[in-house]
Amino acid sequence: MMAKGGRLQGRVALVTGASRGIGRAVALRFAAEGAHVILTARTVAGLEELDDEIQVLTGEAATLVPSDLTNFDDIDKMGAAVHDRFKRLDVLVGNAGLLTPLTPMAQVKPADWDAQLAINLTANYRLLRSFDPLLKASDAGRAIFVSSTVTQDVWPYWGAYAVTKAGLETMVRTYAAENAKTHVRANLINPGPTRTTMRPIAYPGEDPETVKPPEALTEDFLKLAEASCDLNGQVIQVATPRPPDTLPE
Repeated sequence: MMAKGGRLQGRVALVTGASRGIGRAVALRFAAEGAHVILTARTVAGLEELDDEIQVLTGEAATLVPSDLTNFDDIDKMGAAVHDRFKRLDVLVGNAGLLTPLTPMAQVKPADWDAQLAINLTANYRLLRSFDPLLKASDAGRAIFVSSTVTQDVWPYWGAYAVTKAGLETMVRTYAAENAKTHVRANLINPGPTRTTMRPIAYPGEDPETVKPPEALTEDFLKLAEASCDLNGQVIQVATPRPPDTLPE
């Protein structure tokens, strides 16, 4: 059980896409560092399993919010519920994301385009819209979103996903600039190649043991979540420099 005095002791943190991968690893680390974590994902069983781990680790239960973030009105309801219970939000982690099969730009299926825009960009806009007052109610509101290497260059066949991540970066950096004179700080993390369930869509033949596990990223998230962090509008690059003729994360 984590001793009192962790780096996020007493903070309230919300993590989207928390049932697996990066979101799960971040949730466990934040809880171990003393935060009360609010966890949302579509997979109820995954959230409950994670909550069991957190209770074993910390002796305290998480707050579970099973939800599909593309039901945008549910995000507003979540914001209202967090206000009623906590009156503030100290850390927002927008981690949930979607990658559909890679294809030439002109052949992207409209349903795939809409689905990626909905979860990778619009849902994060709705999170900022709903939780902005609660982040500002914190003495040090911290918003962290997950970007990708695809924003750094032009990557054939990644067009729809790249568009959503480039839009996300612009949105978060704009929000950060608008809050430069407040206690809120907003940044992004580019995780680079990471062992997630999304990665095999792009790299079906890859040995997952050759890329880092999500747990390797948690220190970067933790630094951005701390009240002492003064970075704002930055994209933190965790990615290893890409070798020639390779594809991005």
